[in-house]
Amino acid sequence: MQYRIDPKTGNKLSALGFGCMRFPKGIAGQIDIDKSAALIKSAVDRGMNYFDTAYIYGGSEIALGQIFKRYPELREKIYIASKLHFHHVKSYSDLDRILNTQLERLGTDHIDYYLMHNLTAPSDWEGLCALGVESWIAEQKAAGRIRQIGFSYHGSQGDYAKLLECYSWEFTLIQYNYSDENYQAGKAGLQKAAAMGLPVMIMEPLLGGRLATGIPKQAVKLFEQAAPGRSPAAWAMRWLWDQPEVTVVLSGMNSMAQLDDNINTAENAIPGCLSASEREVYPQVVKIFRESYKIPCTGCNYCMPCPKRVNIPGCFAAYNASYAVDLFTGFQQYTTTSNISDPKSNSSARNCVKCGKCVKECPQNIDIPAQLKRVARRLEPAPMRWGARVHWKMHEMKFIGKYIKM
Repeated sequence: MQYRIDPKTGNKLSALGFGCMRFPKGIAGQIDIDKSAALIKSAVDRGMNYFDTAYIYGGSEIALGQIFKRYPELREKIYIASKLHFHHVKSYSDLDRILNTQLERLGTDHIDYYLMHNLTAPSDWEGLCALGVESWIAEQKAAGRIRQIGFSYHGSQGDYAKLLECYSWEFTLIQYNYSDENYQAGKAGLQKAAAMGLPVMIMEPLLGGRLATGIPKQAVKLFEQAAPGRSPAAWAMRWLWDQPEVTVVLSGMNSMAQLDDNINTAENAIPGCLSASEREVYPQVVKIFRESYKIPCTGCNYCMPCPKRVNIPGCFAAYNASYAVDLFTGFQQYTTTSNISDPKSNSSARNCVKCGKCVKECPQNIDIPAQLKRVARRLEPAPMRWGARVHWKMHEMKFIGKYIKM
């Protein structure tokens, strides 16, 4: 495992960090503790020491706490990063309540790297300051309950530079990948933070997995021609580790195969690891990717649940697949994720009533209602809706239900 130094503390952090938002789940949607524990144990045994979770990552902190109970020795070998979403803070007492809950969930007395979650502009931080967050942070650090304080960012590049100056931050977390190096904080933000002496952690290096399994075949072919046997995920990770300003790259691994691929890549990825010919491949892949990837959803699920049951990430994934792969594949995915044939549990794009709840939560700043309208127009035309209704009626009446595969 390669390690990079946190210039604020001297901590040796594994170049590959474990993003705990996407732990493997069971059939009912709950986190599979056995599979997650196996992944965490293997990751630590192979040198990973940075694990990132959050207050709002459904069950993630609790799962980590259970894994630490199973393997008590792990806690002392790793750094835990967790986050406090500022939308959940309405008063000073909320700060204590949330941190106490997190420490209890994790079964620990401190969090090594603590983040103000999902800041989008200096005004978000100013709102927290009005509630007394600066004195609260000082109290928690003095008590040893928080070791390092930072923030995760999902706003514009200009506001990121301003936010860096608002407080004596000790690290930062940004979304950054080769698909758009100027998105949100971007390359300029990465370099500014590093120049200020901050360790920079990277989230969404694979754009929610899209840069691993969702890129078009012609793009995969370009990668394969340049480096036979190297996975698209490895290409994405190496692009980041090639840059000396990057400290830790988080990846939400939910299988041993993903863990193996990322660790094998991390063991040989140092600043300057890409050749000139390899760097020339990325712009060609980005051009192909952008032509097919229409909606920049990472599948983070911050927008869920929808009051009208719309499966927003599923709708967007199907829409993108209809361009990246083919329309038939998009139809197949949409039919499955939206359950369009069942009026009792329909979660299709047409259910959107433009309430705006999802827009406020989206870290990608997607105009979700407008994009759902595009999804419905492409993947839910009138003949498809008519056919789905007939399909359901026939099944409900049990005339030919045995011939229909639901």
